[in-house]
Amino acid sequence: MKYFWAQNKKIFTVMKDLLQARHIGVSEQDEAYMLQTIGVKSLDELIDQTIPASIRLEKAIELPEPLTERQYAEHIAEIASKNKLYTSYIGQGWYDTCTPAVILRNIFENPSWYTSYTPYQAEVSQGRLEALLNFQTAVCDFTGMPLANASLLDEATAGAEAATMMMNLRSREQAKNNVNVLFVDENIFPSIMAVLKTRTQAQGIVMETGDYANYKFTSKNFGAIVQYPNANGSIENYADFVAQAHAAGAKVAVAADILSLALLTPPGEWGADIVFGSTQRWGIPMGFGGPSAAYFATRDEFKRDMPGRIIGISKDVNGKTALRMALQTREQHIKREKATSNICTAQALLASMAGMYTVYHGAEGIKTIAQRIHASATYINEILPVYGYKQENESFFDTLKISLPTGLNAEQLKAIALEYEVNFRYFGTGEIGISFDETTDIDDVNTLIEILATAVNNVAVYAEEDDLEDLKSYDESLERTSAYLTNEVFNRYHSETEMMRYIKKLERRDISLTHSMISLGSCTMKLNAASEMLPMSRAEFGAVHPLTPADQTEGYNEMISELETYLISITGFAACSLQPNSGAAGEYAGLMTIRAYFKAKGETQRNTVLIPASAHGTNPASAHQAGFEIVVVKCDEGGNTDLTDWNEKAAAYKDTLAGCMITYPSTHGIFEASIKGMCETIHKNGGKVYMDGANMNAQVGLTNPGTIGADVCHLNLHKTFAIPHGGGGPGVGPICVAEHLAEFLPSKTYGANTVSAAPYGSASVTAITYGYIRMMGEAGLTRATKIAILNANYLAARLKNSYGVLYTGENGRVGHELILEARNFKTTSGVTETDISKRLMDYGFHAPTLSFPVHGTLMVEPTESESLAELDRFADAMLQIFAEIKEVENGTADATDNVLLNAPHPEYSIVSDEWNHPYSRAKAAYPTEWVAQNKFWTNVARIDNGYGDRNLVCTCQAWE
Repeated sequence: MKYFWAQNKKIFTVMKDLLQARHIGVSEQDEAYMLQTIGVKSLDELIDQTIPASIRLEKAIELPEPLTERQYAEHIAEIASKNKLYTSYIGQGWYDTCTPAVILRNIFENPSWYTSYTPYQAEVSQGRLEALLNFQTAVCDFTGMPLANASLLDEATAGAEAATMMMNLRSREQAKNNVNVLFVDENIFPSIMAVLKTRTQAQGIVMETGDYANYKFTSKNFGAIVQYPNANGSIENYADFVAQAHAAGAKVAVAADILSLALLTPPGEWGADIVFGSTQRWGIPMGFGGPSAAYFATRDEFKRDMPGRIIGISKDVNGKTALRMALQTREQHIKREKATSNICTAQALLASMAGMYTVYHGAEGIKTIAQRIHASATYINEILPVYGYKQENESFFDTLKISLPTGLNAEQLKAIALEYEVNFRYFGTGEIGISFDETTDIDDVNTLIEILATAVNNVAVYAEEDDLEDLKSYDESLERTSAYLTNEVFNRYHSETEMMRYIKKLERRDISLTHSMISLGSCTMKLNAASEMLPMSRAEFGAVHPLTPADQTEGYNEMISELETYLISITGFAACSLQPNSGAAGEYAGLMTIRAYFKAKGETQRNTVLIPASAHGTNPASAHQAGFEIVVVKCDEGGNTDLTDWNEKAAAYKDTLAGCMITYPSTHGIFEASIKGMCETIHKNGGKVYMDGANMNAQVGLTNPGTIGADVCHLNLHKTFAIPHGGGGPGVGPICVAEHLAEFLPSKTYGANTVSAAPYGSASVTAITYGYIRMMGEAGLTRATKIAILNANYLAARLKNSYGVLYTGENGRVGHELILEARNFKTTSGVTETDISKRLMDYGFHAPTLSFPVHGTLMVEPTESESLAELDRFADAMLQIFAEIKEVENGTADATDNVLLNAPHPEYSIVSDEWNHPYSRAKAAYPTEWVAQNKFWTNVARIDNGYGDRNLVCTCQAWE
């Protein structure tokens, strides 16, 4: 017996040490109470009542045994050690950089920044909204454009968005005459070229490439894209080219190195219509390709056609200056297939960091960094002829294209460079490229000299620090004369003390998971465990160029290969691509995979996609971007897809049916029992089934898309697999596919179907998902799914008799999320779902998903990470708000001056000398005892959205 107890005690101890015990918030004792409240005897009974038996897995998914957090720390350190940190001069959009430690520690490693949600609820998002406004202002300053957005996914997809935007900006006459030719200069980064080829083919755009200097515009041109400096490193003067394009009725987009614009005339000053690129050079690690924030700037008159999110200045109801997301009706959840793009996840966390980099360094600091980079390149350029090399670029910023001396070939030079642990770019035509960066110092310059000298059997003559001063290698006509970063915010926080306090000031203005449960349905906000996040700060993951030779990235190769295997097992498919760098990008990639499949079969007429009315708003937006015709299928009164309408439309379009897009469980929060039959109907009529994996966290371990009958699905790693939301990004949206679609996955070598700049998208953050799976294991992942369903049904049980739950499955159960009814309150009390969401802020909670997918409702997703105590706090807050609504209904509270209509109550209002409301300050600010013990204060009252749109200001110029 002693031996038995000792062994089981050991097992118990190990189980308690596994991540699932820390990740899952509900204890076994709490579970029993919650099941009793719901009215079932066991968790398995609840799951049986929730998920149709016909789609349940017959055996457990195959995953390695879980590692403890300590074991994982050792394991990931071993993997990291397999990545070799050579000095890379490869360039092409990625450059080593120095992340200021104050930003690394206080933003990148700070859960208050990386666990916040997209700032739709502006009153509890003022901190990151200001950080993003700084980012927009810096982008406008450097590009010379009046308007910028709050980031896009990466440089290449930003280029694709520019192409689409210029197409949408055609005049009526141009659209009528099918003006559809886009010129792209041949000297653009290969990554941008590859993504443009993928995106334009589906949108009816004819792409022509060649030398911009010899191109002749015709009446068929609507746009052109050039790079500044170009992919070879040459600084070209595009002023005449832009004038010619405008004369022909075409617009010009410029892919610009934003750091170079500290020295070079910005494109906005020589006529560009759109300027885009990457801000990775602003202190963001390369991360084997991502994530980093793309930027996108344009003319003010194009603001309603610009993709992505714009942060604007508005005011609250008391007239105080406040920030918000401007022009929100541009969001694809509202406009659906008429959206300007399918972008959902941006790169908010990285944009905040990049913006802070400009705040910390200021104009003088960034100009010094740019000048030092250029001086290093210039010095090497000047000594090249000494050793017999020829540099091809007459004017350059940081990149040299070098022809080798007679008798020396690239392979010989490469072998010598590798001995010095140095990577160059090697052109197919025999030249080498050297791109300098912020980390290049005098020792690096001398190492380069030694490599170049050794390769030609010569003696290296080393440089001194003073030799690099005041060097310049471009014509004065290209030099920037205009000022930038003149706003006070870029001139105030240059000491670490001041910068630390500024970041902390903004942090205090935001709600995140460090404060309370974020109950958003459809946008899972679960724990991002510290043990998963810690490896992100390692140089072995951050300082790796995405085009580094494979034998230097064995750690990344191993981790990525294993992660793909795990995701294949979890989804029940045959192949996986990690390239899409957001959920929306995953949707697009999945659809393009289906398109490529039918093209290979010669069935190009298949361009119709069925989409239920309950689908995520990005689904029709993605289908439109992929060039498909959309047919919407009705839902019945129970929130299910109308099967009669589904079957009739599948049959009616059978000759052109490419497939369908289904979210499962549905966006209405239920597992539709007829899902297998719906898939069979699509297959019977010749189409393929795309499953939106946004709600995959309700499937893992219990069912999967492959078992259900799908052909392809995308996964939101920032929802199901623990990557943090970061205030609106980073995101990763890999796709998994059945065997017959595997050959059509996105190319990793800039070939067919490339959908992002880097071969593996936002590769560095996939380490978080890898850690989550390795530490949770099959049992932990499956239990997480069950507890997510338990938590949702517990809240449904607590709130169904007050608000009412709009949709449930056949057995009266919800999935992992639920929709609360709030549409009838307006008639009885004047209170709307918006008022409820704003009042929740006074209780210290972020609002649930507002008016989506059903107008006038609130969608709640509690996630498995939340404890019973936190669930009860949320439920108690909702019930007390319900009681406050009843006070308005029965006349106890004033109909026009009450805590709901006036919410949220900011600190400045509560402490004001004047208080003219019929209710007390205590009722407004401290509605419960637990709120008083841990109060989150908003620093603005309810924001006037209309004012911000009517008076659009999107830079710091008017910010107080």
